[in-house]
Amino acid sequence: MTSRSTCATSHRRVTSRATLAALIAIALGGCQTTQSNDATSSYAMAVAPPPQNEADARGMVDAWGERYRANPKDAVAAINYAQGLRGSGQRQQAAAVLEQATLSSPKNMELLGAYGRALADVGNYQQALDVLSRAHTPDRPDWHILSVQGAVLDQMGRHEEAQRYYATALKIVPDEPSVLSNLGLSYALSKDLVRAEQTLRRALARPKADGRVRQNLALVVGLQGRFAEAESIARADLPPEIAAANVAYLRQMLAQQNQLQIPSARPGKS
Repeated sequence: MTSRSTCATSHRRVTSRATLAALIAIALGGCQTTQSNDATSSYAMAVAPPPQNEADARGMVDAWGERYRANPKDAVAAINYAQGLRGSGQRQQAAAVLEQATLSSPKNMELLGAYGRALADVGNYQQALDVLSRAHTPDRPDWHILSVQGAVLDQMGRHEEAQRYYATALKIVPDEPSVLSNLGLSYALSKDLVRAEQTLRRALARPKADGRVRQNLALVVGLQGRFAEAESIARADLPPEIAAANVAYLRQMLAQQNQLQIPSARPGKS
């Protein structure tokens, strides 16, 4: 995890473009990596769990790639092959595989959901939103898709809209930590760091919360200038030297941001 920071109350305004860009990247990462694989998922019957490491990803690419090439219209093969490709860093190819599959099965919601995520991976946010809107219906909403839609909206700077999607998802799965984590990052992007921290602590208190939630909390605590606390939180999942390096980077970004902020001589302006 890379982080950005502000140091005191007056510095809590995350005004640097570099800082905002980093937070946006982290939010998208959250939507990519915090999907649950329980029985409530629309993929539970068809799709293998995401690869946990590069070796798993290569295995999926080999196994499912062969099946996909034998029948590009096989939706399950396309989704699993694309998961392997994403896990091995081949995101553009993953999107291309899923695009081709959706041409054969334009109403397959599992495919549409996977394709929408893949489009977000490569930065095609508006197209991702369009595809994701067809991946579930108002009478059968999918909270996973709602959370991804929120994360995509955050990439586009539409944070209030994003938060409404997260709120809808939380009506379906109250206190789901992956949704709360994305919501917390959305509050951070909209410069409400206190509410962001509260939301992430709520997420971390849930039994299913994982290390990603804790690292997001460390980020938001660091953004408020509480570096020692941020490092302590990060150390729960990271080696001490990596946690310390992240916090050092946080301090460096703060210093650079403060140098770019030019005080105004006129009262009432910042």
